[in-house]
Amino acid sequence: MPTERIADVRGRALRYLDPGGPGRPVLALHGHFGRARAYAGLIAALAPRYRVIALEQRGHGRSADPRADAGDFTREAYVADAAAFLRVLDLGRVPVVGHSVGGVTAFQLAAREPGLVGALVVEEGGADNRRPRVPHPVLDVRAWPRRAPTLAALGERVRERGIPDAGYFLESAVEYPDGWGFLFDLDAMMASQRAAVGDWWPDWLGSACPALLIHGGRSFVLPTDLAREMADRRPGATLHTFPDCGHWVHDDDPAGFASVVGGFLDALPEAAWAG
Repeated sequence: MPTERIADVRGRALRYLDPGGPGRPVLALHGHFGRARAYAGLIAALAPRYRVIALEQRGHGRSADPRADAGDFTREAYVADAAAFLRVLDLGRVPVVGHSVGGVTAFQLAAREPGLVGALVVEEGGADNRRPRVPHPVLDVRAWPRRAPTLAALGERVRERGIPDAGYFLESAVEYPDGWGFLFDLDAMMASQRAAVGDWWPDWLGSACPALLIHGGRSFVLPTDLAREMADRRPGATLHTFPDCGHWVHDDDPAGFASVVGGFLDALPEAAWAG
């Protein structure tokens, strides 16, 4: 596992994973309910030629602080955090990889701060996250348990609420003095998801850097027709579909995901990393 570090980002202590080394830097942004370590496999697969730096974003993982973050889970806040983080690390322009809402943050950052983003890898992040295009844009977690006596019990109670595989969410589970619970706050995640519902076409179409859109053919989040439309409408965008994968392509086919992302990065022009 790469070293976990802490950066002061706009007055917040945000954790991130950084393998260090001489590789070219790449920023990675996880999705809702996720953690920076979701990119551990990609970090290992692309080292040493790429230094994939995974930011643990506000409200998530060890960066979660309900007291500091309460009420501020807007798209603007996430994008501003990512921009400030790149400036704190003084990385210059870099490719940005993002999963789900992290992918939306990535292409919004590219549209609003083009000098910071040299290329995009958007995994399952849609330009239209509204009904009816996306039937269920918000996962209702309000009735999820806040504590359970064991990790197994926490997972079982999540499954009882309609989640067949709780593994992704349990990556953010820890033991507290009064039992097992999540690092993220359930109310904060509801607020963050609601803020991500919207028409993001202007942002997707608002940058000119090379872009790779990765889609899971069995995804319940990004419809295939929307993925195709996103690639068709944006110059410089390429769609790569993994037919047998779901929303978490990086988990369903980690080797294939790393190979496609690595190949895309290898083909980028020098300008993708301009200082």
